[in-house]
Amino acid sequence: MPIRTQIWTVGAQPAPLKNAGLASEQFLEDMIVSAPALLSEDWLLIGRQESTGQGGRIDLLALAPDASLVLIELKRERTPREVVAQALDYAVWVERLQANEIEAIYQRFKPGADLAADFQARFGAPLEAEALNQSHQIVIVAAELDASSERIVGYLSERDIAINVLCFQVFQLGEQQLISRAWLLDPSEAPQASSVSKPGMPAEPWNGEFYASFGHSSTRDWAEARRYGFVCGGGGSWYSNSLKLVGPGDRLWVNVPGAGYVGVARVTGHATAAKDFCLSEGGVERPALELLQADYHRAYADDPQRCEYFVPVEWLHSLPLNAAVREVGLFGNQNTICRPTTPKWRWTVERLKERFALSHP
Repeated sequence: MPIRTQIWTVGAQPAPLKNAGLASEQFLEDMIVSAPALLSEDWLLIGRQESTGQGGRIDLLALAPDASLVLIELKRERTPREVVAQALDYAVWVERLQANEIEAIYQRFKPGADLAADFQARFGAPLEAEALNQSHQIVIVAAELDASSERIVGYLSERDIAINVLCFQVFQLGEQQLISRAWLLDPSEAPQASSVSKPGMPAEPWNGEFYASFGHSSTRDWAEARRYGFVCGGGGSWYSNSLKLVGPGDRLWVNVPGAGYVGVARVTGHATAAKDFCLSEGGVERPALELLQADYHRAYADDPQRCEYFVPVEWLHSLPLNAAVREVGLFGNQNTICRPTTPKWRWTVERLKERFALSHP
């Protein structure tokens, strides 16, 4: 159904704010370039008004923390279903972009800048050439979505095509305008960009084993995760949403980027916000943020979008960082949790079973 919100003033006589409109798509685009968090705090804008060479121009292009591309199409007014077809056509061009072409796009967007350095500064992780544009997602930004477009987007999403719609509404408050946003599909439940992979990449049915990336740093500490039994992620919804993929009984293989694989665990609970997560110390339950020493995004503890989320686990086998398993050819990914469908992942799991001396299936 159409996404509509309403904003009211607060007081003895509440009154709804009047709907308003933006002057142009150009104005909306300028706003987003000036403040990219209007779209997402989890993306790095890298391109604007890029020509596809086929008579079309992509409004905005961004990188997600896993180096996948985000194709963003802006439509200020009601969105006809032709816009979805146009976005899919542009996606054909996006998926074929090579690393040097993406670097050139960034140079046109931000002359003199260094994409690898800016990616590192933005996401706190190196930009690996192997990961760049291995997948992509489509985001349509609109003031309103017609029923036909909604049906098409829903159809594609149900078939694991990473497409979503972000609806903006503008309200008038005196001389000032306010803007609100709402996703058509919950980003935590919509298909991830990794669902749309480049043609020719080998794939196979998921083997039921989850991959986990644990970002050991001053923000979170692997030794604490190993001692108390948890994995975690936060600082933005991109990092924490995937934690909701797992539940009790699921098995995780945990990799610390830059170090190697450090453990395999059985999940014992569901993703929980930091301020509500408790750990056992000496048989006594204590709030995790009182017990743990690393930061775990404490400054965002009251922000459900940016706070750290924890998943409790039982370690079947774990290693200190200096004993991490690191071999050429092992699967790697920057998603906090994912369900890989490549032969490389199956091989990685079998190899880790040997290295961890894990006898049961």
